[in-house]
Amino acid sequence: MPQISLADLNAAGKADFVAALANVVEHSPWTAEKLAEQRPFAGIVQLHTALMAAIQSAEPDVQLALIRAHPDLANKTQRAAGLTAESADEQNSAGLDRLSDAEYAAFERVNNAYREKFGFPYIVCVRRHTRDSILHDFETRLRNIAKTETRRAIEEIGRISALRLDQLVIAEDRLKVHGRLSTHVLDNHAGKPAPGIALELVELAKLGEDRVIARAATNADGRTDQPLIGGRPLPIGRYELKFSIGKYYAERGVQTPDPPFLDEIPLRFAISEPEGHYHVPLLVTPWSYATYRGS
Repeated sequence: MPQISLADLNAAGKADFVAALANVVEHSPWTAEKLAEQRPFAGIVQLHTALMAAIQSAEPDVQLALIRAHPDLANKTQRAAGLTAESADEQNSAGLDRLSDAEYAAFERVNNAYREKFGFPYIVCVRRHTRDSILHDFETRLRNIAKTETRRAIEEIGRISALRLDQLVIAEDRLKVHGRLSTHVLDNHAGKPAPGIALELVELAKLGEDRVIARAATNADGRTDQPLIGGRPLPIGRYELKFSIGKYYAERGVQTPDPPFLDEIPLRFAISEPEGHYHVPLLVTPWSYATYRGS
């Protein structure tokens, strides 16, 4: 999706403006037409606020049509027929294009139950979730009434559209749609940061395979050069950070048993705030370690 500056959007003809924003809300270019009439926008936050106001002020039948324009999640038939590029990227980001048989069965069950109860597809901003958290959210929301789910669907469309605008529009201000996950290793045995420690971030799954999200090594400051997750939401879910400690101390000539008491250290933690900052440090010696949620 080519990016466009907010200044160019403000100056564009109506047809070009609508074409640029046509897919910000799934199969609903009327939302872009409404926005075209309200220019100029001072920032992307104002643009998104106007978009949500247009959706929330629409007639109930128009809102329902907007909700129904969205695809089911992990639906093989719909994927074969072709999703929009935006929906495909979003579903793929959560691994919905490579589910286990058990996960496909679980998604099919909850999709059918949700449609049968509410008459429209379940909508969630999948970039804020893992496979496990989507299934958990499905089950939780199945207990709601239709009025509540209509409101929830529009809220999720708001989150989806904010992320799509963030990827599309270049502006001086920013939407608060990104989180950050970082780490820092301190060698308490040497009393300084620990460089050269290989680490791996894994997304844990109940029904399918765990996914490696990032691999990195600590730098001279004991940190990774880039956040483990950054520039996007932190998907809600359970994770494991694995640190290769045994090799680090062996390379520094520290006397340890063979095999070492601590070789690979796994830290398991959960993320519940997609737009938050999670800092998961490791304080380590050859015989002990500790962690906490930092900032």
